[in-house]
Amino acid sequence: MEQFTDAPIFDADQHMYETPDALLKYLPEQYKKAVQFVQIGRHTRIAILNKITDYMPNPTFDRVAAPGAHEKFYSGQNPEGLTMREMSGRGIDTPPGARNPEDRIAELNGQGVDACINYPTLANLVEHSSAEDPELTAAIIHSLNQWMLEHWGFAHENRVYSTPVINLGILDEGLRELEYILNNGAKVALIKPAPVKGFKGWRSPALPEFDPFWREVEAAGLPIVLHASQPPLQEYIEKWEPADTASAFEMSAFKWTALGHREIADMLTSLICHGTLTRFPKLRIASVENGSAWIKPLFDDLEMTYGKMPQNFPEHPHEVFRRNCWVSPFWEGSVADVVQTVGWDKVMFGSDWPHPEGLAEPRGYWKYAEGMDIRRTYDFMGDNARRFMGLPLANPDPDAVKPPALETASA
Repeated sequence: MEQFTDAPIFDADQHMYETPDALLKYLPEQYKKAVQFVQIGRHTRIAILNKITDYMPNPTFDRVAAPGAHEKFYSGQNPEGLTMREMSGRGIDTPPGARNPEDRIAELNGQGVDACINYPTLANLVEHSSAEDPELTAAIIHSLNQWMLEHWGFAHENRVYSTPVINLGILDEGLRELEYILNNGAKVALIKPAPVKGFKGWRSPALPEFDPFWREVEAAGLPIVLHASQPPLQEYIEKWEPADTASAFEMSAFKWTALGHREIADMLTSLICHGTLTRFPKLRIASVENGSAWIKPLFDDLEMTYGKMPQNFPEHPHEVFRRNCWVSPFWEGSVADVVQTVGWDKVMFGSDWPHPEGLAEPRGYWKYAEGMDIRRTYDFMGDNARRFMGLPLANPDPDAVKPPALETASA
């Protein structure tokens, strides 16, 4: 059938490129020596706690790989065996729409996108790099959120929903940050899918000791995104193969395969098995830019564990996932597979603009679409993200086409 392409797009995965002062402008003086941009030859790197991180090859983002530069790599169309660095070429000046909200609105208009969730990029490395000092982590995160509020706002023209970050290494700091962002109009927040480092060491943020935070999140109706970031398993992987590349985007076949997406599976397993999503059943949690290949194995593991120890689960874990969790598969992934597992109303479109591993423009997705019917197209391209965000739907008559039953769902 001919693909319907006129559904209004709500892009659940777009990004900003922060300016260098994003981490520093509001950082208290006593912490500023711990966060430095350093020059190494012709290259700028960021050092946190006196350790240079190569996770991002250019943390100033003055020159970046073009949006969609790595599309052929991620879509499996790379017969020449080019590296992502070779695909990137010499780079371009940062697109203005990635730097400020006014130009983003113009970009969205050109893209034919109604609205987007807008994530930081530089922030992806902060919590990993500063983990050994929980107070420093909390200070950097608050500084970043202050900058984001000033520079982007949290809901610019009700079209660009930028995501302040919350870290739970110190619970009281996490609660204060939650209060701060809610008081300033945040409509969605970002949490790293990983354990947190506090004064008692590493802990899952889904343990009952963090219930005061999740209780407030549920009461506020604030959706939470678990977006991919610097992998918490990096040190473990480097025990197998030491770091020897300039960026996370140039990985060996071993690292590419071994890293996988264990962190998001573990985070959601913790939220389910440690009972957070049962104690707070109205929480809305989304996995973004973590792909979807991990879902079926996770569902199989949860089913097997439930069969062995049902007494440890007040609810069936599959039903908890389907009630509370949304998933944005990679643009090159299968929508139908996610629908089969988590449900028709829990799968969201994300382009990852303006990152090189994303699409050059969101409508480029139609090259990879699976022939979705009109109802599925409305849901996937925007209305499921609106359900996650608690916003009005775009489909003028969402009940005109009854969604297929979970067991028989297809593209």
